[in-house]
Amino acid sequence: QVQLVESGGGLVQPGGTLRLSCAASGSIFRIMGWYRQAQGKERELVARIFGAGSTNYADSVKGRFTISRDNDKNTVYLQMNSLKLEDTAVYYCYGRDIVAKDWWGQGTQVTVSS
Repeated sequence: QVQLVESGGGLVQPGGTLRLSCAASGSIFRIMGWYRQAQGKERELVARIFGAGSTNYADSVKGRFTISRDNDKNTVYLQMNSLKLEDTAVYYCYGRDIVAKDWWGQGTQVTVSS
């Protein structure tokens, strides 16, 4: 059974930091990443990391967020620094397996508020 389980969301003040984790099991994932969906908006890519370690980021988070992956633990992380009000959203872990099937976690809420 394939599972992606997120953790680390919460409430933080503007300028603060959070670290999201996603523990994957049940498959081998070529690509892992994070998407987010703010209320009333479409889900959007935040960051992805590929098997060889290359990454890409949404322009809105470049320089503030860092995605990393621990292959031994099959876990992907999203370090979020200098958080802004507009980063408030539900963050979803994403994985594409070796047969190009996409999998999603249930999401974790990130709220940036003063």
